[in-house]
Amino acid sequence: MTEALDALVIGAGPAGLMAAEALAAAGRRVVICEAKASPARKFLMAGKSGLNLTKAEDLPRFTAHYDSDWLAPMLAAFGPDQVQDWCRALGQEVFTGSSGRVFPKAMKASPLLRAWLKRLGEAGVTLRSRWRWQGFAEGGLAFDTPDGPQLLAPKVTVLALGGASWARLGSDAAWVPWLAAKGVQITPFQPANMGFVVDWSPHMARFFGAPVKGVALCVGNRRERGEFVISARGLEGGGIYTVSRDLRLGAALVLDLLPDLAEAEVAARLAKMRAAETTANRLRKLGLAPAAVALVQEFGRSLPMVQAIKALPIRLAGPRPIDEAISSAGGIARQSLTEGLELRALPGVFACGEMLDWEAPTGGYLLTGCLATGKWAGQMAAKADG
Repeated sequence: MTEALDALVIGAGPAGLMAAEALAAAGRRVVICEAKASPARKFLMAGKSGLNLTKAEDLPRFTAHYDSDWLAPMLAAFGPDQVQDWCRALGQEVFTGSSGRVFPKAMKASPLLRAWLKRLGEAGVTLRSRWRWQGFAEGGLAFDTPDGPQLLAPKVTVLALGGASWARLGSDAAWVPWLAAKGVQITPFQPANMGFVVDWSPHMARFFGAPVKGVALCVGNRRERGEFVISARGLEGGGIYTVSRDLRLGAALVLDLLPDLAEAEVAARLAKMRAAETTANRLRKLGLAPAAVALVQEFGRSLPMVQAIKALPIRLAGPRPIDEAISSAGGIARQSLTEGLELRALPGVFACGEMLDWEAPTGGYLLTGCLATGKWAGQMAAKADG
């Protein structure tokens, strides 16, 4: 039997919940179907170490961090200021850190999610857990549910199924062949905001887990201050994620380990040291931490010491697998979408969040992008007749 619905959202991550909220605010009767036992698992996982909601920047600078300029109107409508106001309206005060990153004062995602789900429930939104979409069927959308197969026939649908990273939390890209079969163009998924493999020599093992702080990562014409962690698998962490797109596309990584000192100053300080001193001692006297000294010894032995400190080339062996990535690049191509995020091949079906082909770094940009596209898709779907 087919169940008729007014508005359906598939996926209960941040984008899907925001789409549901926008639909409900416009007076639509909304049902959310979520494959997992509980909503927003990736959102909760991301918030375990502190939920970075957005970045307190002016809009032009903020939107410049996205690789897709077609998101600009959505970010203008729901950007950093609006995200903060939305959070406060849920009773969660925010604060801005020294780097400009914005966090809820509670730091964790769970209080915010609880307040959000409560507000959605009060707005009449129904959440159905363990309802896994199985693709299109004659007369509707097929689902595997705790009560067996079900068929839904909504007037409008918003897809918010996530990308292709962290499959265990729900983003498994199982939807790709179903949309592709309907004529939707899909840009192949690739890892984004991910670590990179390094084939370490044995002496690096004792530095696994050590952070490298206060360095500049130079990639092509870009120079980004940041930090990262040396792991058994390679390099990972915020600094690496910031430049991960360029690295994935083949750019080389060069480190400036003393970014606040000019080359001439480094050379002058080295010249004052005794020539008989070991390289490790000389590097430590310059102020390099043990992990940074290890990197010089790993990659810079054949280089002049000043170059090894100020322009150390790091040999990377490719990105970590996509399922280990924080996010994914690729997804529904721009040309398959209207300005309102409706699928051209499927009238009445909209898409948002990481399903779409856009990429942004961590630091609040990812989450804001998901919220902004979710709100936009929900508002546009609310206007559709179905």
